[in-house]
Amino acid sequence: MSETLNLARLKKGSDVFEIVIHPEKAIYFRHHPETDIREAIVYPKIYSDVKKGLLASEQRMQAVFGTTDALEVSKQIIIKGDIQATAEYRKQLYEQKRRRIIELLRMQGVDPRTNAPHPLPRIESALEESKAKIDEYKPAEGQVQDILKKLKVILPIKMVMKDIEITLPAQYAPKAYPIIKNFGKILRENWENDGSWHGTVEIPGGLELEFYDKLNSLTHGGVQAKLLSTKGESA
Repeated sequence: MSETLNLARLKKGSDVFEIVIHPEKAIYFRHHPETDIREAIVYPKIYSDVKKGLLASEQRMQAVFGTTDALEVSKQIIIKGDIQATAEYRKQLYEQKRRRIIELLRMQGVDPRTNAPHPLPRIESALEESKAKIDEYKPAEGQVQDILKKLKVILPIKMVMKDIEITLPAQYAPKAYPIIKNFGKILRENWENDGSWHGTVEIPGGLELEFYDKLNSLTHGGVQAKLLSTKGESA
């Protein structure tokens, strides 16, 4: 049974206390104990042996934790104990993080020699070749900078944001405007009296070509776009 469940386990002397958890949420709770413990646990039950389905003695819980409240005990087990996830779960979580990291690199990464985005297959290949460590429990956004250090040995890349000035013709502005909002942050905008739209949008650098393609497709080439600046780390 325990081989198919994700557990947190705390051992105190000869006593063992186990709970069934959602590993990623349990890791989050460990670092943010002010959040709701119920999000991190599957059952509000404390076991002495999950595999055998044996519940922990309330007398021993009281002696060790000073309470028999399952939620309070669960908090201490997650914060002080070991988190044990199944191999299948870790593999699934690892793949999710890998895909998210690749997406972040694709969105914001450019070749510093040309400021042009890298093709997705090139990023995937370089990440594999770099053998950069991906932590399945850590948020992808918090790993990108460390991964970049290894990636740069193989692939010239820097993370940037780009400010682009856009003018949309009146007949396309209402339909194209949501695309602009979806791609980035509008810094300045103005709806003209003739119904056209003029503004500046900040987008992840790696999405520049995709951004132009979407707008040109919708406006049949009627959009006017001008790159104003590229902001981010030095090459």
